[in-house]
Amino acid sequence: MNVRRKITVLVMTTALTAGLAAIGFPASAAECGVRSDGRLYCGNKAGAKGYADRSYRSATRGQLNGTFSWFQCWGHGDPHPGGNDIWYWTQLDNGAWGNVPAVDVSTGQDPAPGLREC
Repeated sequence: MNVRRKITVLVMTTALTAGLAAIGFPASAAECGVRSDGRLYCGNKAGAKGYADRSYRSATRGQLNGTFSWFQCWGHGDPHPGGNDIWYWTQLDNGAWGNVPAVDVSTGQDPAPGLREC
């Protein structure tokens, strides 16, 4: 490839990258945090289940099919494989509300700083 073609490819790649960044794709899990509405917006495990109570023994109310969701608040419940007992309350994809174990939410620490306790 000659120098002129390499420069053209580099310029086109840079322009395409800048254009995609300007579109505003959804925030990544790295941008997990509480926003001005008081909710936690964070990455989650695709297919994470929401439970009626803060326990795997309670009824499943639905799930989170996507990988980025919001959470209203947190509470203590049964321990889970994440090494703590924190569960996050959210509206699931079917419209029902449920408790999602922290192990399925991509927080840096649990409970997430700034999110209110339920």
